[in-house]
Amino acid sequence: MTGERDGDRGASGRRGAADARGGAAEDAGRVRRLDRATVDRIAAGEVVTRPARVVGELVDNALDADASRVEIAVDGDGTDRIRVADDGRGMGRADAARAVERHATSKLAPDGDPVGIESLGFRGEALAAIAEAARLELVTSPGDGVGTRVVVDGTAGTAATADETNVEVEPAGRARGTTVVVEDLFATRPARRESLAGADAEFARISSLVADYALANPSVAFSLDHDGSATLSTPGTDRTDALLAVYDRDTASRSTTVDASVDLGVAGPDATGDAPVSVGVAGALAYPSATRSTRDHVRVSVNGRPVRNDRLAAALRDGYGRLLPDGREPVAAVDVSLPPARVDPNVHPAKREVGLRDADAVAEAVASVVEDALTGADLRRSADVATDLDSALDPVGEEDGSRVGAFADADPLGVFRDLYVLVEAGDELLVIDGHAAHERVNYERLARAFDGDPVPTAALDPPATVSLSTDEAAAARAHADDLAALGFETEAFGGGTRRLRTVPAPFGRTADADAFRDALAAVSGSDSGAARDARDDLLADLACHPSLRRGDFDDLADGDLRDLLDRLGECDRPYACPHGRPTVLAVDAATFAAGFGRDR
Repeated sequence: MTGERDGDRGASGRRGAADARGGAAEDAGRVRRLDRATVDRIAAGEVVTRPARVVGELVDNALDADASRVEIAVDGDGTDRIRVADDGRGMGRADAARAVERHATSKLAPDGDPVGIESLGFRGEALAAIAEAARLELVTSPGDGVGTRVVVDGTAGTAATADETNVEVEPAGRARGTTVVVEDLFATRPARRESLAGADAEFARISSLVADYALANPSVAFSLDHDGSATLSTPGTDRTDALLAVYDRDTASRSTTVDASVDLGVAGPDATGDAPVSVGVAGALAYPSATRSTRDHVRVSVNGRPVRNDRLAAALRDGYGRLLPDGREPVAAVDVSLPPARVDPNVHPAKREVGLRDADAVAEAVASVVEDALTGADLRRSADVATDLDSALDPVGEEDGSRVGAFADADPLGVFRDLYVLVEAGDELLVIDGHAAHERVNYERLARAFDGDPVPTAALDPPATVSLSTDEAAAARAHADDLAALGFETEAFGGGTRRLRTVPAPFGRTADADAFRDALAAVSGSDSGAARDARDDLLADLACHPSLRRGDFDDLADGDLRDLLDRLGECDRPYACPHGRPTVLAVDAATFAAGFGRDR
C-alpha cells in the first residue's frame, strides 16, 4: 500500500508540474537519448554474450575475407584468451584502424539493406563490441609487405572506441591475412563472467560452433586448439574429409554426399533479376546405421552460415523417412544455397537465425534432395546381434522353475515377419512386438540395478575406445562426473577418442559406443546438468541397445520365446515399452468366429 501511495503522489506531482509548465511539459519529457558510451555497452552486450560468440564473429570475418585456412586457439573457457588467425585478404593501415570503430564495415553500403547481403558479417559491430568487453589485438596485412597492429583495451575502465587514447596503431610484420587475439574477456563485467558455465562446457560450445562452420565450408581448412592441444583439424578439401575430421572414420565411411539444385517454382528477385529461383542443397549424410539419440548432429547452414532453423532441420530429417530406427536421429550436415535477396540474416543479433522467403518450398526441396540421395546409397546394415541371446534373456529375478507373471498360462506359437511373437492365451491370440517386449524387460532390469547408489559397474578389460566428434569429446570432459555416476568411466585417449573403462553392470560387455553416446547426450542435454534428472529417459535409450531386433528372431528357439514371455510377464508394466509404445495386441476368439461366420 505504501508503494501505491508513493506512486500516486509521484504521478500527481508530475501532473501538477505539467499543468504549471503547460505546453513545455512535452519538451521536458522523460525520454532522452543515451550517451555514446552507454549505447556502445548495450550493443556490445547484444553481440558478445559468451566466448563462443566471439569465435563466431571472428570466423565470420575470416570467411568474408576469402580465407582458405582459419586457425582458432582457445585457453580455458575462452575468457582468458582467444586467437583467430586467417590467410584472407587482410587490411591496410587506414582500414585496420577504422575496423574497430562502432558500425564501421566494408560489407554494407551506407543506408544499405542487410537483406541481400552476401557476407556473413555486415553490421560493423563485432570488433568494436569485443574491444568494449576485452583487450583486443589485431595484426593484419594485405600482403604488400606492410602490416598493421591495432590494440584496443576495453579492460582499462573506459569505453574502448577508436576515437579515444587507449587505441594503439603501429606498424607490424605479418604475411597476408589477419590475426585477432582477445584477452581478459568480461574482465570488467564480473556478473557476465559468473553467468558462464564451466571451462569445459564453454569450450564445448566453441567446439560445436567450429564444427558447424567446418561442415558448412568444407573447402576451408579449420583447426581448433584448446589449452595447447589440437582438438579439430579439417584439410579444406571436401565434405567427406570434413565429416571424417569432425566425427570419425566409421561415421565418414558410412556416409554419402549430396549436391543438387532444385527449381523452387517461384520468380525472383534473386542475384540476377527476376529469373526463376533455384535452391542448391549440398552436404554429407550419414547412413541410417550411424545415428544418434538427439538432433544435435543435424547441422544446417544457409549460404555457408550455420543457422538454427527448425523447419530446415525437420526437412532434412524428413528426407530420411522410415529409414531411421525408432527413436534415432541422423548425423547430417547440409548447406542450403539461395540467392542473397531471399535471405534475411538480420532476424537476431546473433545472426544464427535467418528469415527465408518461400520457406516451405525450400524445406520441401531439402527433403526431396536428401530422400533421393539416400535412395541410391548403400544402406546395408551389419547383421551382428547387439548381445548374445543367453544374457539377453536372463531372468529378471530369482527363478524356482515355475512359471509366474502375466503370461504364465500363455503358449508361444511362433514368429510372424521375424518380429511379432504369436501367443495363445486362453480365448485370445496375443501378438507381441518382440523388440518392444525385450526393451521393457531390459529397462526394468536396469531400473532395479540403478536404484542403488552407487551404480554397479563392470570393468572392460581391455578398455574400449570410442571415437567422438569434437563437440561430443568436449561434452564428455565437461560431464565426466555425471557419466561416471551412470557407470561410464572414461579417460582421454588422444584427439576426440575416449577410453571406456567401465560400463553399467547390467550390460557387461554388451554396452557399445552408441550406448555411451546416448548417455552423453542425456547428461549434456539435462537442464540441471545432473545425471539423475535424465535417468528415466536415459535408461529407456540404454535398454534399446541390447534388445532383440527384427532379424534376430529367426535364431530363437521355442525355449527362448518362452523365456522372453516369462521375463515380460514378471515386469511391473509389461504392456508398454519404456518409450510408451504398446508391447501386446490381443484378438479374441469371438472376432475370428465372426469373421468366418461361425457361432464360436
